[in-house]
Amino acid sequence: MRRVVFNQKGGVGKSTIACNLAAVGAARGRKTLVLDLDSQANASRYLLGKSLAEQKKTLAEFFDDILGYRLFPEAIEAFVVPTPFANLAVAPASSRLDELHGKLESRYKMYKLRESLDKLQGYDDIFIDTPPALNFFTRSALIAADTCLIPFDCDDFSRQALYALLDSVREIQGDHNRNLRVEGIVVNHYQARANLPGQLVEELRAEGLPILDAFLSASIRIRESHHQATPMVYLDEKHKLSREFTALYDLLRS
Repeated sequence: MRRVVFNQKGGVGKSTIACNLAAVGAARGRKTLVLDLDSQANASRYLLGKSLAEQKKTLAEFFDDILGYRLFPEAIEAFVVPTPFANLAVAPASSRLDELHGKLESRYKMYKLRESLDKLQGYDDIFIDTPPALNFFTRSALIAADTCLIPFDCDDFSRQALYALLDSVREIQGDHNRNLRVEGIVVNHYQARANLPGQLVEELRAEGLPILDAFLSASIRIRESHHQATPMVYLDEKHKLSREFTALYDLLRS
């Protein structure tokens, strides 16, 4: 299963959701890979911590190979590194991805990621983290993925961005990946006691949008998780947010 976590709006928790869902699966013994296509490398830093700076091979080098037309390019496995957590690996990002974007797009290399992942073996789940923009890397991820998971913050700005995002996904489905399925919208940073979040969720459901019945609460604990480079299921398995990530993972697997 290849799952892309995507939203054109920044700050909605894409990296956090991708890494924590991957961690839940890995903790259950499923061989899991996180593919980080965002030049900010937040997912890579979350899973590798300070050792990210030591990585010689990142996805920037993978895309360098694609641009170089090498006779024997390295398979994507060569760019995957283990994390400190059993069954969990990451193909890390680099700030150099920004430099490569224009060249990759002009040479229409959007199918190369899918071709590489089609040959990749040994993983039960792949989570793809994407930049907060509909660019070459995001399109490549959507073309390569089986499903799309959409994080959503409960505010009106996020709501307006959501409509544009769904249009973009439909375009990819129509032109490049007819098998791509919108798995659902993940309500993130949810505050149950506030009126607006609940109102927005009900309005979106009334419009027929696929809101998943597993909300993720706002919590300072997630910042501690980022700081310690340790996903919630490893940092504090009994915490409410850990249980919510687990419930979301179970819902996706059901």
